[in-house]
Amino acid sequence: MLVHPQFDPVALHLGPLAVRWYGLMYLLGFTLIWIAGRHRIKTHPGGVWTAKDLDDAMFYGILGTIVGGRLGYVAFYKLADYAAEPWRMLYVWEGGMSFHGGFLGVVIAMALFARSRRQDWLAVTDFIAPLVPLALAAGRLGNFINAELWGRPAGVPWAMVFPNVDNVPRHPSQLYEFALEGVVLFAALWWFSARARALGAVSGLFLLGYGVLRFGVEFTREPDSFLGLLAGGFSMGQWLSAPMVLAGVALMLWAYRPRRA
Repeated sequence: MLVHPQFDPVALHLGPLAVRWYGLMYLLGFTLIWIAGRHRIKTHPGGVWTAKDLDDAMFYGILGTIVGGRLGYVAFYKLADYAAEPWRMLYVWEGGMSFHGGFLGVVIAMALFARSRRQDWLAVTDFIAPLVPLALAAGRLGNFINAELWGRPAGVPWAMVFPNVDNVPRHPSQLYEFALEGVVLFAALWWFSARARALGAVSGLFLLGYGVLRFGVEFTREPDSFLGLLAGGFSMGQWLSAPMVLAGVALMLWAYRPRRA
């Protein structure tokens, strides 16, 4: 049985400013996206992307992630609470970000970016999609450091006790998500996108891959105490991931639809 180290969520203090590990993980994630994106541009010189395009897309994407992630958490998880005290939506230091909200924010941001560049929206998302799992991996490490989003009770040899919760061995579900939604999904998308694919195929594989992996991992993750399990015995994360799977399948079928000569 393992025991969570109970890291200090504050990485360092700069005078009155507390720099938290979770914020550093966001920074790490965006940095990894920038590095991998630059590498892809250099190794695919015939593409339409330039370094400046990537920089501008990063600006749009960061805004979409933060704004969408926060609004998604408010809308999907605690709408009634924030409706009573709407000003607390601005209290980001209290925590509360939703991947699915951040995903929708990035989708809208990339649509705005594509319009500003007069590019095809799916061509933009096909370039960005393989990079996103790097940020997901960094974010899940942040969850693990903060000892949050812990797993359900488990009897596996690698079960972990989270002393901030109780003394029950649990699935380290944050690490499962780091490995699957981060490392495995990145490897699959990076390999798949290394060759020219039909328009929308890479984006479709991202939707399908993330949706399936997140849906599966949710079976090991403790549901939010203020929500519990919802209809069908599924968690909110599973209900939000199911449409991603359907959209991914639909987009892949559309991308590889038979075309007339």
